[in-house]
Amino acid sequence: MDRLTRKELKTDHFALEVEHGVEYVADHKRQVIRYGAIGLAVLAVIIGVYVYRNYQNGAREDALRAAIRYQDAQVGVGAPEAIMVFATQEEKDKALSKAMTDVATKYSGTEQGGIARFYLGTQAADKGDLATAEKSFKEVAENAPKAYASLAKLSLAPVYKAQGKVAEGERLLRDLVANPTIFVSKEQATIALGQYLASANPQEARKLIEPLRSERGPISRAALTALADIPQK
Repeated sequence: MDRLTRKELKTDHFALEVEHGVEYVADHKRQVIRYGAIGLAVLAVIIGVYVYRNYQNGAREDALRAAIRYQDAQVGVGAPEAIMVFATQEEKDKALSKAMTDVATKYSGTEQGGIARFYLGTQAADKGDLATAEKSFKEVAENAPKAYASLAKLSLAPVYKAQGKVAEGERLLRDLVANPTIFVSKEQATIALGQYLASANPQEARKLIEPLRSERGPISRAALTALADIPQK
């Protein structure tokens, strides 16, 4: 079983550098929705934190906020008393996983439950636990609201590929191209599909991505980067 590399499915800390990202999303929401970064985790993190910070107060939002606080906890001694501290990284990871699992289970089918389950999937993929990643992403894809389900499908495709289920991943991406959402644009899905097909069918991959070179902004840059990685023959 192959391990997903961070280039294939990059997942940094859940709240890493998002403070600036949230303000950017708030000011440029339309552009981010259409031209959002192709990197799955970057997009998911910004959307996730933006959503939970901007919802009205309620039990689901409070539960998700509480779970995310574990991500910001420090490890070791010497931290201020007001900050959540764990003796080891293992203890912190365990507590965070439990908190996210609780939210995902209790609020399955909601935005908050989808965000929590998506987080668990990306963490599992980073650790090379593809079975758990597949299970988590599939649950979001099948039960979460459409926009969040589309993010899960986008993430599930490379997991399938790493497991040798290439056709299943391709079907997911083609479905996203045909049915874009507010979180996964047609352009983003098209580039993802081209990258997915690059090694086995470089000719089709180039055919898919070439038209996007003329787009303005991040989509054009992402298309050019993807084309550079596609074999000539």
